[in-house]
Amino acid sequence: MSQPSQPSRTSRTSRTSRTSRTSRTSRTLTAVSADGSTIHVEVYGPDGAPAVVLAHGWTCSTLFWAAQIRELAGDHRVVVYDQRGHGRTPFAAVGTDLLADDLEAVLGAVLAPGEKALLAGHSMGGMTLMAASGRAAFAEHAAAVLLCSTGSSRLVEESLVLPMRAGRLRTRITRMVLGARAPLGPVTPVSKRILKYATMGPGSAPERVAECARIVHACPRPSRVAWAHVLAEVDLEAGVRELRVPSVVVAGTGDRLTPMVHARRLAAELPDCRELVELAGMGHMTPVEAPEVVTAKIRELVATFVNADATASANATSSANVKAKEEAA
Repeated sequence: MSQPSQPSRTSRTSRTSRTSRTSRTSRTLTAVSADGSTIHVEVYGPDGAPAVVLAHGWTCSTLFWAAQIRELAGDHRVVVYDQRGHGRTPFAAVGTDLLADDLEAVLGAVLAPGEKALLAGHSMGGMTLMAASGRAAFAEHAAAVLLCSTGSSRLVEESLVLPMRAGRLRTRITRMVLGARAPLGPVTPVSKRILKYATMGPGSAPERVAECARIVHACPRPSRVAWAHVLAEVDLEAGVRELRVPSVVVAGTGDRLTPMVHARRLAAELPDCRELVELAGMGHMTPVEAPEVVTAKIRELVATFVNADATASANATSSANVKAKEEAA
């Protein structure tokens, strides 16, 4: 994989705020990517707690991770950021290498040198982790990875959004639908039904459908269209092979955007896949549809890999100090 120039590790604290998604104080930062683009970052939870970095998907924002922030910020340092062109991150050039640049910038802005974290990505956020898997910052900071409702290639060809037989016609129409330039307009009962059909399971609670609809409809049209074209051509299979840290894949059996074929392929091709979690009846928005399961998997991976790494590092430092004192004596 290509190795673009190292992004700036510079960030600045812009404000401290409280949001409706959690009662815990957040710190808002700006990370600067390799091309100079600014990335909006939010950090929740106590300093020094195990770090979790969450990357959202296409047409979403930091709001997508509200349930995880609420449940984890008491004893984890939870980092969320808006992908370029989403939420409070300005629109800029698009491409999977740029997603990797942005993640490197975020990791450099919020983590100490050598500090390990659990990295989790949903949909395009999972693809961000695949794109960054060969980067130096990923190797430095990733203790383990959680991939939710994502895929590495053939996204349009294998989409089940349109109830048609697989083939060129379905692929062409799917590409047109997902990349449509028409504005989404306000959230209405009809738009919620459409979004639920395309992205969520049939049993999704109305309040969760409404939550996802508000987030998706807030995505600016230029960003939605530009990233749709990127995703239609994405091929990150080489990045999957480079993703050598312990990984868990989570997917809904009712996912029409990235059907189970993607999750099963990832589980088979990842060098160190520890588990494939199939959520019966769930759609594409698994962190919102099944927040308890996704949050529990994050906690489990942190306990197993992030905390264990910190303990091993502390033990190694202690042993080195003891040895140094013995030699000095």
